Amino acid sequence: MTAARENAAYALSVVVPVYNGARTVGALVVALSDLAIPGGHEIILVDDGSADDSRAVCEALARAEARVPVTFVRLARNFGEHNAVMAGLSLARGALIITMDDDLQNPPAEVVRLFERARDGGHDVTYTYYAEKRHNVFRNLGSAFANRTASLLLGLPPGLYLSSFRCVSAFVAREVCRYTGPFPFVDGLILQVTRSIGRLQVEHLPRAEGRSNYTLRRLVRLWLNIALNFSTLPLRLSALLGLGTAAAGTILGVALLSRWILLDAPVGTGAGLLVALLLLSGIMLVMVGVVGEYVGRTFQTVSGRPQYAIHTLVRGRTAQPGAGSPDPGQTG
Repeated sequence: MTAARENAAYALSVVVPVYNGARTVGALVVALSDLAIPGGHEIILVDDGSADDSRAVCEALARAEARVPVTFVRLARNFGEHNAVMAGLSLARGALIITMDDDLQNPPAEVVRLFERARDGGHDVTYTYYAEKRHNVFRNLGSAFANRTASLLLGLPPGLYLSSFRCVSAFVAREVCRYTGPFPFVDGLILQVTRSIGRLQVEHLPRAEGRSNYTLRRLVRLWLNIALNFSTLPLRLSALLGLGTAAAGTILGVALLSRWILLDAPVGTGAGLLVALLLLSGIMLVMVGVVGEYVGRTFQTVSGRPQYAIHTLVRGRTAQPGAGSPDPGQTG
């Protein structure tokens, strides 16, 4: 048993980033509270600037006496799912930490199986995967694209699916939280810490309420975090694209010059010049844009843009204290 497990207040922390989940988060907390976890567990709800009543629902859950302590974290605005997860990881007091969505597509009963696999499997991280995914078509395509990008840029182990329903050790969580930049990609940070990774197949249910918050904007933001924060491959591709274009231009110039010298054929300048100009200027703008994105992210990181800002923190009380040492209290 590691020192992190020996010093943990609970055997398990469950971190749930909440965004517009007012209609589902209550049922999720009730189901999680009913789980029997040897050594005790806690629930951490991180409201990521929801536009519905999630704040009030989560705060009420934390302030009510319950069988399992519920911590409510309200972020000052919407920072993004991975930023919310980082906030939850920083407050978790469990030897193992499970992250999961608030939409009930991951059955709470699977938490016990994931906890047991992570506890007994000897891995630093355990990811879940599904025999059948119940997301909508756009979400499935977006996840596949993000996973493929991560595989290319981060060198994922073969067959690994980067699910948001995962379990990490306290050691991994502590190391991941060392990153304080404003553009976290939790899975990328995990892969930088360890490659001791297990897998568990779990059930995936249809969405219980509402529709997915997974949008094109979130997909683009996730892709940029993967591509620009954890790899210089885009810069290398830009350089190779520039070299290839220069080579193609040189070959074309030599061909036109040879045609003029050997065949005494006139070289037209109209449409060909316009196409070449548009092609080269477009490629240059793409390269400048990629470099500018890197420079902008570096500037925001150096200037201290916050990863998240906690507006309210409420640590709940337990009606029947179990294993561990609950730390009731609140700050606002």
